Amino acid sequence: QVHLVESGGDSVQSGGSLRLSCAVSRYPSDPYCMGWFRQAPGKERSGVATLSSDGVTQYAEAVQGRFTISEDVPKNTMYLQMDSLKPEDTAMYYCAADTGGRYCPGTRAEYNFWGQGTQVTVSS
Repeated sequence: QVHLVESGGDSVQSGGSLRLSCAVSRYPSDPYCMGWFRQAPGKERSGVATLSSDGVTQYAEAVQGRFTISEDVPKNTMYLQMDSLKPEDTAMYYCAADTGGRYCPGTRAEYNFWGQGTQVTVSS
């Protein structure tokens, strides 16, 4: 059983930075996929960034160049560094995990383990 707990969400000004953390009770068996998703009010939960057990990362176009996904497996923690935040980044952010492979999709259906979410609010 994999349990995920996000933290680090906050309210920031446009252009600011936040670092989200995801505490992982147990990483999925290799190969695995880890990901960050977000959901704004009235919108579907969508992929932000994914990370495979091989270290391959993928990013949504909207966050490319601004967000960085990383992990520290010995510390059972995954991160999302968010820089140059924009109001459109405002959303509930969720970390997710599942078994996977070299390439990890940014689609919700591919992940079975989810955190409870942490709110990120960016004001203009």
